[in-house]
This record gives sequence, C-alpha cells and structure tokens, in this order.
Amino acid sequence: MRPALRPGPGVAGTSITALATAVAVAALLLGFALAALADLRRREVSDRLWQAMGAVGLVTGAVLVSPGGWVPIVLWLLVAGLTLEHLAGWDLWFGARWEARADLVELAAYVGVIAVVAIAAARTGIGASGVPWIVVAVLATIVLARGLFEFKVLYGAADAKALMIAALLVPVFPVPWLYAPSTAAATLAYVPFAISLLTNAALFSIVVPIALAVRNARRGEFSVPEGFMGYWLAVRELPRRFVWVKDPAVPATGEEDADTTEEDDRRRAELARSLRARGIDRVWVTPQVPLVAVMAVGALAALLAGNLLLDLMLRV
Repeated sequence: MRPALRPGPGVAGTSITALATAVAVAALLLGFALAALADLRRREVSDRLWQAMGAVGLVTGAVLVSPGGWVPIVLWLLVAGLTLEHLAGWDLWFGARWEARADLVELAAYVGVIAVVAIAAARTGIGASGVPWIVVAVLATIVLARGLFEFKVLYGAADAKALMIAALLVPVFPVPWLYAPSTAAATLAYVPFAISLLTNAALFSIVVPIALAVRNARRGEFSVPEGFMGYWLAVRELPRRFVWVKDPAVPATGEEDADTTEEDDRRRAELARSLRARGIDRVWVTPQVPLVAVMAVGALAALLAGNLLLDLMLRV
C-alpha cells in the first residue's frame, strides 16, 4: 500500500483532510520563512516559533490519522509529544545537579515511544489499517535529527528542532507541486519529507565553499583546501561578523562554546580586543553558516520538486 500525506482511500478527498494538509504546508512555509530571517540576522531562532509550528502540526496530523480510529490518534499524539518535548525546557526543572537524571528520563521517553509504535506495527502492520505511515515517518525523523545533533552533524539545536518540526507538519509529500519525476515518484511516498528537506539543503549548501573559493581567488588568497573553508578577516570586523576564528588558535573556552547569540557577540568582541592588544590585525575565520535558512530553501525545493538528490541518484 502506498502511504501518503493523506490518510487513505475514501478520506483523502474530504474537505477536512484537504484543509488540514493546506494549513500544515502553509505553516511550514511561513514558519521557515520567519526562522530563516531570524537565522540570517542573529543566527538564533526562538523556541516560540517552533512551538507554534509544532502545535499546528500536532492538530493537523491528528486530523489526518483520525479516520483510522483512536489507536492511530494515540500513536500520533505520542510521536508529536516526543517532538514537542524538545521545545518545552522541562529538563531545567532538574537543575544542573540532576542533569544526568533528565537525560535518563528523555531516553526512557524515546525508548517507550519507539517500543509502543513497534508493538503496534507488529500487531496491525503499517498502513491505512494499521500504524499510519506518517507516524513512522515522524518517529524516524526525530531519531535521525537527535542522532545528527549528538554527533555534531547538526551543530545547532535550532537545526535539529527545525528538522523535527518540519516532519511534524509535513510527514511525507509524495507528489511535488511542480515536478514529479517518474523515477522518484513511487519512492517519495516512503521517504519522510524531512529527509528530502535535509538532502536538498545539503545540495544547496555547496554554494558556501564555492562562494568562499571565489572570494579568496579574487583577493589572491586562494589555496587548497583552505580556500574552500574560510577567509582572512580584519580583526576590527570580527565583532560584526558571524564567524569562528581558526588562526590564530583560540582557547577551547572561546566563542565556539557560546550558547546564545549575545554570548557569541560578547566573546567575539573580547577576542577582537585581545588580538589587537597582541598586534594581530587579520585572522583566518570560517563562517557560521545559517543552516536553518538553507533548510528553508531545502523545504521549498522539496515541496516544489521532491528529493533532488534522490532523483539524481535514480537517474544514474
């Protein structure tokens, strides 16, 4: 059976599910546009935006699975709850002293939700008559996003949250609006939308090293491979640029440890003063890429043309 964003035969064409789908996609586009602007301006996205988007996803997803009865609704609420707990800040209740216990509670939540969904899938299968595919898609995305964050592939927490919330709003999107290649159409029905978003974003992020190479070449400062990863910056510009200083080396407690944009700004300003006091007027830096903004472009591309990388691979 071919899973889709809509719940299944006899339901897909109803006005309520069509409206839920439209609301979810609109929330995704508007939310990611606002997140991209915030990321470009301050390299920080408020949790309130993700919370608002997540609330919309919780409701619209429940509408989409509701024709299957109460079991699909409960399963959806479980995976939605696991998504939204990343935005609640409940772990602060434990304090720094009991941080390890908060981690254990969260691990138990992951294991519990995965176990419930797995047992339900083993008993009823996956599809219109069992566990909705969108439940599986969201759960898989949550685990993937958390894993990428823990292994520093997604460096910022906002990047992982963006991926999870995108999945909650649009679990799968099998029929792109403008371009639906026959080679990828059937596969897209089983690929979580957030995966298409992420792979598209990875493709578009190639623009960054190319832009750095062009900048360095125009200034006669290009070298391989460094010219694709960073550039020389005047120290006086350091407080106004979202960058990490790589040469000269900075202490491990430098600006890369900043938890907020304000703290990052302060540390870069302090570092600039320290460098000027040492007589250093230029430093080698790498840019803090606004990944949420790149992901916003990836989300739009996924809605318009599906998974670009998947299509390319299937065409080879």
